[in-house]
Amino acid sequence: MANIFSIWRRMETRRRQQAEAAERRQAEIQSRGVKDPAKLQRMQQRAEEMEKRERELQKEGGPALRWTSN
Repeated sequence: MANIFSIWRRMETRRRQQAEAAERRQAEIQSRGVKDPAKLQRMQQRAEEMEKRERELQKEGGPALRWTSN
């Protein structure tokens, strides 16, 4: 019985280590070449907001443009 428990415990430890290693690899891949991940995330959020505004304007018929001449 003790032998089965130790095998199970080793398997659980190995699974946990593999999951942690996979998470580290994902984080490394995402941050590769990025010096400031927070800045990148802010830029992505701004771009998404701009795209959302553009879609809303297209639904409404576009922005109200005024032509002026001097």
